[in-house]
Amino acid sequence: MMRVLGMISGTSHDGIDVAVVELQHAGDELHGTILHHGSTPYRPELRARLLAALPPAPTSLAEVCELDTLIGHAFADAAVAAAGAAGPADLVVSHGQTVFHWVEANRALGTLQLGQPAWIAEAAGTPVLSDVRSRDIAARGHGAPLVPLLDVLLLGGTDGVVAALNLGGISNLTVIDDGVVSVAFDVGPANALLDAVVVERRANPLGYDEGGRLAASGQVDEGLLGALLDEPYYLLPPPKSTGKELFHLGYVRAALARSGSDPSTPDLLATLAELTVRTVAAAVRDSGAAVVMASGGGCHNPVLHERLAAAIAPARLTRSDEFGAPSDAKEALAFAVIGWCTWHGLPGNEPAATGASGPRVLGSLTPGHGPLVLPAPLASPVRALRLTTR
Repeated sequence: MMRVLGMISGTSHDGIDVAVVELQHAGDELHGTILHHGSTPYRPELRARLLAALPPAPTSLAEVCELDTLIGHAFADAAVAAAGAAGPADLVVSHGQTVFHWVEANRALGTLQLGQPAWIAEAAGTPVLSDVRSRDIAARGHGAPLVPLLDVLLLGGTDGVVAALNLGGISNLTVIDDGVVSVAFDVGPANALLDAVVVERRANPLGYDEGGRLAASGQVDEGLLGALLDEPYYLLPPPKSTGKELFHLGYVRAALARSGSDPSTPDLLATLAELTVRTVAAAVRDSGAAVVMASGGGCHNPVLHERLAAAIAPARLTRSDEFGAPSDAKEALAFAVIGWCTWHGLPGNEPAATGASGPRVLGSLTPGHGPLVLPAPLASPVRALRLTTR
């Protein structure tokens, strides 16, 4: 039995998602009990500094250093709070905060996550696994998406073609055919552009379109939508990855200029939501999936969820909760499972998803208050994960 705490702040850059799961190995299955999950928002001043430093904005090494420390403090506080709620963990897995993903000519060359793990190890006294993407990139992968490891464990027993969809800042899709990942990739923007517009236009002090209310009151601007869909990234073959290096507020402004449109805020948000619907629906149709398991913050936007459900029919749109993984905690759970795999000497990537040259054990370990003592590596990977919630 091993208790693992997974933590991540995604491309919405709004806070830290945590999940504590107790994992036990039995044959070729993992049995997991979710002990705790939740989210801790960044302090407003820290989030403002983080957003101000993201590409294409200029920044300094001093600011990167300070943010690495301050985000490390925030992750350490979240880890201590989670341990208080669920009991101490044997391992903390910190994805950290992605601030840059370096991709050229559809090849990932590097990635940078901030949130210095030493602060977490010092505060929690627990070993910390971090920098989980770099090893896959070194093996000529994209370092993303990594959540397909969890997707195939949850959906691998389903017959036929099924897909897992995450609607975070960026939308990504994992396609599983008869229990094996056939392809996975970042589709395009989900909440990233919506949130950027809400913040820039001060449409909601929360920094996002709560409940999709603004988008629901708007009309799609077809001219602007056409300019947004005329994006070379969508034509690239998978595997592929992207992020806010491409899809940011300046991207929206450039599309507005090309289209000559001047929509109201509700119309602009409705158009950006439709961009996600169109791009994801096209990817689902191409996959041939009969069932799509969704997770991420976009599941709480009825405009996205309802339009997408209609657009992918007759494929059925459901949520990861149906498979035991709370939709808001799925990514944190995924990194907890990746951490369990690393601890037991097992690969954490799916080469069909990332494009890596082969399976790799992921991440770097920072000791807690004592020396690192790892168990003997397991001889074979697990094939399924059965989740329950305490």
